[in-house]
Amino acid sequence: VQLQAWGGLVQTGGSLRLSCVASEMPSSRYDMGWFRQAPGKEREFVAALRWTNARVYGLDSVKARFTISRDGAKNTVSLQMSSLKPEDTALYYCTAHAGLIYSSLSNPTAWNYWGQGTLVTVSS
Repeated sequence: VQLQAWGGLVQTGGSLRLSCVASEMPSSRYDMGWFRQAPGKEREFVAALRWTNARVYGLDSVKARFTISRDGAKNTVSLQMSSLKPEDTALYYCTAHAGLIYSSLSNPTAWNYWGQGTLVTVSS
């Protein structure tokens, strides 16, 4: 299983869409999600899209600004980010797992597959 994602540089208040492509997933029933890690901080859960298409957001600070979506036919998960702030600057990681229980979604050690991380920089 391989996950590839692409980020970028954006100004405060701007928007950016992250996309992640999953290749060779062993099952069609898998969850996909996003974590982020800022310098000197722990990795934190941003959002997940269950195989049932239920959306779960981990951070109150992003619920109104970020939207996670998936194109199942293309094995792609996207994170549309708007009204970006400098504190959103971080490495963003795409992740995938088959059959996670709800209480494990925010635990990075529970996820099996990880992308290489893509840097999002929000300039002030």
